[in-house]
Amino acid sequence: GEAGGDTQYRSFFRHSNLPIHQLVEVATMNAFRLASRLSTRASSQVLSGGLRSTATPSLRLAQGFQSSNISTSLPAPKAPALHELGSVDHSFEDDRIDRVAEPERRAFTYLLLSGVRFAYASTARVLVVKFVSSMSASADVLALASAEFDVGGIQPGKTITVKWRGKPVFIRHRTPAEIATEASVSLAQLRDEETDDDRTLKPEWLVVLGICTHLGCVPINGAGDYNGWFCPCHGSHYDVSGRIRKGPAPLNLEVPPYKFTGDTKILIG
Repeated sequence: GEAGGDTQYRSFFRHSNLPIHQLVEVATMNAFRLASRLSTRASSQVLSGGLRSTATPSLRLAQGFQSSNISTSLPAPKAPALHELGSVDHSFEDDRIDRVAEPERRAFTYLLLSGVRFAYASTARVLVVKFVSSMSASADVLALASAEFDVGGIQPGKTITVKWRGKPVFIRHRTPAEIATEASVSLAQLRDEETDDDRTLKPEWLVVLGICTHLGCVPINGAGDYNGWFCPCHGSHYDVSGRIRKGPAPLNLEVPPYKFTGDTKILIG
């Protein structure tokens, strides 16, 4: 192969019409190609020969090591049993109270738990009481909720107007004739049926709110067809017991909560 290539190159140089410098370049390139081919072949032969020489000892060493392992292998270690592992947490056994050997510790535990629960219950009770008391009316509000009046200076047949919770209140000292007249009124004649005794604590004293039950006007005292109260807004007539007798008002004058704190003192509210 090499001889044939050399002959081919000589024939190429002899019959070629190229200049001398181009021929030199072509010759140089061909020489490099030939050298690379020869070096590749030589290296491949060296590697293949080395592998052949080293494969047998390595294989023999591996086979010998495997056979020695098989002959001298030890049995696998046995896994420990569950009871042999133990536990890292011994607090249950260390802190456990023996109820038979140590009865005093059991009593102390119950006493401590009872004391703590009592403290919790007392705290909750105090909080509930404070919360409920915060929603109740204060002292100044309670003072305005009730009012006391002295009616000893009111002459029979006269009426005074006082103020309670921002509302007018009529207090009338009735005469025996007025009491007898109102007691004789039949319930069939009344729109809002109430007896005179149901509206008074003492027959000679009448206490009613001075607000008309029709539209909330303030009636005029000692006026109307029944000598009681008259509302000029829409013509409602009330008698001396504060009961509606004529006009558009649907109900009697309201009787506020009151009581006598003395012979001549009335507490409203």
